Amino acid sequence: MKERHIELLADPVNGRPLQISRSDRRKDEEIIDGELREPVSGVTYPIAGGIPRFVPAESYAANFGFQWHRHAATQHDSHSGLGVSKKRFRDVTKWDSDLRGWHVLEAGCGSGRFTTHALDTGAMVVSFDVSRSVDAVAAQIGTRDNLLLIQADIYALPLRPHSFDGVYCFGVLQHTPRPRDSFMALCRMLAPGGRIATDVYPRTVGRYWLNSKYWVRPLTRRMRPETLYRLTRGYVERMWPLARTVRKIPRIGPTLIWRMLVADYSREFPTASDEQLKEWAVLDTFDMLSPTYDYPQTAGEFRSWHQTADLTDIEVVWGHNGWEGRGMLPRDWRQ
Repeated sequence: MKERHIELLADPVNGRPLQISRSDRRKDEEIIDGELREPVSGVTYPIAGGIPRFVPAESYAANFGFQWHRHAATQHDSHSGLGVSKKRFRDVTKWDSDLRGWHVLEAGCGSGRFTTHALDTGAMVVSFDVSRSVDAVAAQIGTRDNLLLIQADIYALPLRPHSFDGVYCFGVLQHTPRPRDSFMALCRMLAPGGRIATDVYPRTVGRYWLNSKYWVRPLTRRMRPETLYRLTRGYVERMWPLARTVRKIPRIGPTLIWRMLVADYSREFPTASDEQLKEWAVLDTFDMLSPTYDYPQTAGEFRSWHQTADLTDIEVVWGHNGWEGRGMLPRDWRQ
């Protein structure tokens, strides 16, 4: 982290300002290893690998830390050449391409596939994840003047409330212990006039009740990530010749492949190579079987979250990853 970024942080328990109490190792302006301290209580938080840490090394999201180290580059547009991450970021947020002067919060950075596009807007981006995937983002993106990476819990964010012009969270809410509370925690970060863009898996007949992943997840979500990943890669390799054949069935081919527990993006990424499709299949098959939590929502439930948070300009629509929601905290909002 950069020393000047300390003004963005606050103690996750009492909300008081933090101080840099130790700077053991630096690289130019970057503090690589050190310590933050809340001076009244004396509580300290480590800075390790350039990243302030406010949670234990691992948590319920250990599977995500594992997968984003194994597939650190897979979903990055610079690696795939597909441009799908930039398109999803723009489609879901509906924000301008120039956000200089904004403070943007990214909740659940994963591998950083969207982080790069948020940074390219010129906004000051604070990006967090509860898992060690933050280290994969640091390795992929490196240090940027307008980026602060932190490892933190969505329910105890070490940030000043109501200080962000934009908040986004893609592919994350359903994997937290209490998705509604997670959404509310993010809304508390919005400044008056600030905008939030999120998505959540849908609880529909086809995507939930008939989705075969929910039939096997009671077993797979309890497995060690290393074991499940090895089994998943082997399964996808064995099923891939059949998947190529089933894909040719008009209209329903890709849907049938998903029912076979093989993630298939041939419909979404028509220009992707066979190897790219298989790489994404391994990643996303593991992604759908490994999370500790997977709580899809109806459109009505998702909309009610926005209403309870007193947002305006509410939109809940079908999108890239299920239900997408957008809203704004009123400009005249007062605490």
